[in-house]
Amino acid sequence: QVRLVESGGGSAQAGGSLRLTCAVPEYPYRAHCMGWFRQGPGKEREAVAAIYTGNGGRANYADSVKGRFTISRDNALNAVNLQMNSLKPEDTAMYYCAAGPFWCGGSRQFTWDEYDYKGQGTQVTVSS
Repeated sequence: QVRLVESGGGSAQAGGSLRLTCAVPEYPYRAHCMGWFRQGPGKEREAVAAIYTGNGGRANYADSVKGRFTISRDNALNAVNLQMNSLKPEDTAMYYCAAGPFWCGGSRQFTWDEYDYKGQGTQVTVSS
């Protein structure tokens, strides 16, 4: 059974930083797309960032987090990290990671239903 283990959520002041990690210890595929999504209170789920874990993979970001968030991969641990800097109150949300055996590209990487495996979520709260 594939598990996605998220960690690193918590509380921060506006302008602060948090780092999320998503580990997939039993993932059966060598390379895959891994994405981060979030759902704030009273809002729809939205994509945050995605990265392909295979060769040639690059990071892609939603406009709302470009320049502030960085997604990176740790292939040795089969994990991805989301470094969140310059946090804003509107970043408050439950953050979910997801994994799927496809190339990260186009709209697919930012579509929740395209991913086969999803985590339970980790809460991020940013106060002003």
